[in-house]
Amino acid sequence: MKKVRFFPVEKHISILISSVLISASVFAAVSFFSPDTHANAQVASQNPSGAGSSSNQSAAAAPLLVTGLPDFTQLVEKTSPAVVNIRTTQKITQVQGDPFDGDEQAQEFFRRFFGMPAPQQAPRNRRQAPKQQEQEVPRGVGSGFIVSQDGYVLTNTHVVEDASEVYVKLTDKREFKAKVIGSDKRTDVAVLKIEGSKLPKIAIGDSDKIKAGEWVIAIGSPFNLDNTVTSGIISSKARDTGDYLPLIQTDVAVNPGNSGGPLINMRGEVIGINSQIYSRSGGYMGISFAIPIDEAMRVVEQLKTSGVVSRGRIGVEMGELSKEAAETLGLSKLQGAPVAKVEPGGPAEKAGIQEGDVILKFNSISIEKRSDLPRIVGAAKPGSKATVTVWRKGAAKDIIVTIGEAEADKPSQKAEKKAKREKADNYLGLSVSDLSDAQKRQMPSGNGVVIENVDGLSSMSGLRPGDIILMMNNVDIKDAKQFDAMVAKLDTKKPVVLLVRRGEASQFLVIRPAG
Repeated sequence: MKKVRFFPVEKHISILISSVLISASVFAAVSFFSPDTHANAQVASQNPSGAGSSSNQSAAAAPLLVTGLPDFTQLVEKTSPAVVNIRTTQKITQVQGDPFDGDEQAQEFFRRFFGMPAPQQAPRNRRQAPKQQEQEVPRGVGSGFIVSQDGYVLTNTHVVEDASEVYVKLTDKREFKAKVIGSDKRTDVAVLKIEGSKLPKIAIGDSDKIKAGEWVIAIGSPFNLDNTVTSGIISSKARDTGDYLPLIQTDVAVNPGNSGGPLINMRGEVIGINSQIYSRSGGYMGISFAIPIDEAMRVVEQLKTSGVVSRGRIGVEMGELSKEAAETLGLSKLQGAPVAKVEPGGPAEKAGIQEGDVILKFNSISIEKRSDLPRIVGAAKPGSKATVTVWRKGAAKDIIVTIGEAEADKPSQKAEKKAKREKADNYLGLSVSDLSDAQKRQMPSGNGVVIENVDGLSSMSGLRPGDIILMMNNVDIKDAKQFDAMVAKLDTKKPVVLLVRRGEASQFLVIRPAG
C-alpha cells in the first residue's frame, strides 16, 4: 500500500503566487520591447489627452511614391519589330592604273618566284586619261522606325545625307531599298519610303505631355548592333541647345548608330527621335538628346506632301534682355524677345515693329525666352497674318504682321564643293571639304575634313570618298583650308601618313610618293 504525502496549504499558496509573479514579469518585458508599444508611448507622450493620435498614425503610414523598377520585356516585344536598321552606301569613282607600276618589291617578287617580270598593262599614251570605274562602298549606319503599314520610315537627316543608296533592314532580316521622300536639316528629320504592306508600325505619342523623371527606352543599332535596347529617364523636357528646336534630354545610353531611332515611353509610344549626344570622347557620357515627336510630325507632314519644309519669318534679329533691364522697362517679369534689328523692307518693318520693342506674344502664345520666337514664327504659314504683341514705352501694343517665307535650306557645303571640284587639284589627288555640323558632333575633337574625290596618288592607297581625315603627318586637321595649305608644302619625295576615320573606326593610311 502506497503512502500518500500531504503538503501544507501555505506551501501551495506560495507556489501559486510565485507563478503569477513570473508570468507578469515576462509579459511586461515582452510589451516593453515591442515596437508598437514604443510608438504608442511616444504618441501618448506627445498627446497626453489622446486627441489627434489617429492623424499622426496616418501621417507615419504615408505610401511610398516609388516602388520597384519597371519590367521592359513586354514593352520591347511590342515595339521592337517596328524599329529598323538603316545602312547607306556611296558611289565612288576609282582610277584604274597599273597596280605594279613603280612597285619595286612586287617586281622583285615576280622575278624570284616566277622567273619573270610582273605583268604589265598595255602601254598607253601618257596624255591619255586613266580609266575610271564606279564602285558602291559602305558609307554609314543608323536607325529608324516604321510609322505606317505601307512603309513610311522616320530617321535623322544626317543618317541619309549625301547617300547614293539607302537600305532598311527589319528585325525579321528582310531588307528593302528605301527612297528618301524628303529631309529637313534644321530639325534633322528625314522621311523614307519602302515598298511593303502590313508592315509592323509603332504608335506616335504626345511629347507635350512628358514629365522629367519619366521612364523611357531607346531601341536602335549602336555600332551596327541591331535592336539594342537601353533605358533611362527624362532629364529635361525642353533643353535649349542652340538649335532650331528645344530637345528632350535623357540619360538613356545613345551611341553612334542610335541616330534616328525612337525614344519610347512606358505606353509603347514614340515621344522623340534620338538625334544627338553630349560627348568629349565621341561616345556616350550620360547625356543624350531627342527631337520631340510633336515637332517632328509637323515636319513629316510637309515632307510627305511636298518634299520640303516651308517656314514663316518676320525679319527681326533678337538681342538679350536682363532682369534689371526688364524692371526698368516696366515689365512685371523677365520674359519676351527684345528686337535688336529690323530687316529693311521685311515683314516686321512693314507692319511697324521697331528696334527696342520686346515681343511678348505671337498669336496669343507667350514668348517666355528669345529662343521661343524662331520656333513659333517658323510654324506659322507664309502669307498668313499674325498678331504680335510688343512692349513699347511702358505699354503693350498689338501689331498685325503678314508672315514671310524663310529661305529654304541651302545645299550642304559638301555638295557645293563637290560640284565645284570634281577633280582634285593638289599633289595627293584629294578633294576635301569641311565637316557638316552633324559630322562634327560625331568626331572626338569636332575637327577634320571629309574626302569628296580621290585621284592620282591617293587612288591606290585605299582612301574613299566619305572618309574623314583627322590628322596628317601627326598634325590635327581642323578644316579644308588648313589641309590644302599643308598639302601644298609637302615634300613630294616622302610618304604622307594620314589618320582616317571610316564609320566607327580610325586607322593610319600611307600615301607613297610616285616613282
